[in-house]
Amino acid sequence: MSEVVVSVIIPLYNEERYIKDCLESLIAQSYDISNMEWILIDGRSSDKTVEIIREYMNLEKYPIILLDNEKRKTPYALNMGISVARGKYIIRMDAHASFSSNYIEKCVYYLDNTDADNVGGVAETVSNGYIGNSIAQMVSTRFGVGGSNFRVGTANKYVDTVPFGAYRREIFEKVGLFDTRLLRSEDNDMNSRIRKSGGKIWLSDEIRFKYYSRSTIFGILKMGIQNGNALFRTLKVNNRAMSIRHFIPFLFLLSLITLPILSIFVPLFKVVLFAELCFYLLLDIYFSFFNKNFKYGFVNIWLYPVFHIMYGLGSLLGLFGIRLY
Repeated sequence: MSEVVVSVIIPLYNEERYIKDCLESLIAQSYDISNMEWILIDGRSSDKTVEIIREYMNLEKYPIILLDNEKRKTPYALNMGISVARGKYIIRMDAHASFSSNYIEKCVYYLDNTDADNVGGVAETVSNGYIGNSIAQMVSTRFGVGGSNFRVGTANKYVDTVPFGAYRREIFEKVGLFDTRLLRSEDNDMNSRIRKSGGKIWLSDEIRFKYYSRSTIFGILKMGIQNGNALFRTLKVNNRAMSIRHFIPFLFLLSLITLPILSIFVPLFKVVLFAELCFYLLLDIYFSFFNKNFKYGFVNIWLYPVFHIMYGLGSLLGLFGIRLY
């Protein structure tokens, strides 16, 4: 029996639309399949996700291990996968994505040839339909998601975080497993603990994957308000886990609330508010129509501010202990 070098762990929940593409991208990997195991942890899906996985398992030529996650949340799934993984390297992947054929090969290469404890790559965000493609474009710009290196394509450097992540096994013995209190920011927390321990995180533009974004307005706004809602809860657990870019939508919303009130008493704040709104509008117009594909600007011109406000609202509610996920 070949030695397991790479353990792939994939949390799942209701992924029938995407799981085939994900599995097919695993099958197409250039890395030797005999040196891998694929640990799929299902959160008790109510669709055909498990049925599709079992079809692949029945072929008996793929190294699939299927686990049941009764807790149904991502950090529990990740910890389950790590606990049974046998590989030297543990690569977290996502069912909502498909991976380039050399993805695992390149992850192993950079773990072998850098001093990084975690490596990752650049996401190409994709979707379907006019609205879906508009959303994919929005979350691929600095105005949409801030200085998120893996989304805007700046790579080949040490960074504060990477998507998913390919880890040296021993890092979990050093810093511990994923924090199950953090249901939407477990990656940020883990990478923060890695950096605090003296570890490094490498982002390479040779490691590539396609990530399927939300394809509806409701879906992306729900994601925004829930991600924002996790901000202050994460800070209570680990005050190093979040960077300044995560606070900008909250501060923007706060300014929209406070500056009109302050301007009643101090007229100068009217000027500040007007200047802020003009600057925001200029950025909105530029990133909607001139930064990438012009035709999606007619959606993004209003989706940017609504998305930012929803994220900020989620943060504000989280500050007062109101949980939305």
